Amino acid sequence: MLVLGSRVTSARAYPLSGDALSWRVFTVLLLVLSNVFMTAAWYGHLRYREAPLYQAVLVSWAIAFFEYCLQVPANRLGYGQFSAYQLKILQEVITLVVFAGFAFVWLGEPPRWNYAVAFVLLLAAVGFAFLPAPSSG
Repeated sequence: MLVLGSRVTSARAYPLSGDALSWRVFTVLLLVLSNVFMTAAWYGHLRYREAPLYQAVLVSWAIAFFEYCLQVPANRLGYGQFSAYQLKILQEVITLVVFAGFAFVWLGEPPRWNYAVAFVLLLAAVGFAFLPAPSSG
């Protein structure tokens, strides 16, 4: 049995060996990769607005399949290393970072100062989400 945070989890649930930091890094890597696919699925078609909508939907679904193939394992493996709330908040920040790069490179939309300020505020929210729980007693 592995003791992860406040959870006890069977070692069979984790196919890789390593310490908690390795699991956290692996989870974040899977989240980043899944977000690359998600962003491409959701926004990649905007560069091809002349294509019929049904084609955009079908291609987006095909791309999103690979996002799910990475996202589901990321959440499964990360839960226990992170709380569900932390996983979701981490996911959203990764989404914004990936999207900012995508919008600049793929869509040619440079970031503006107000987007940067909003991003800093979101990073502050992440910092609050990862504060340690108060000790009881």
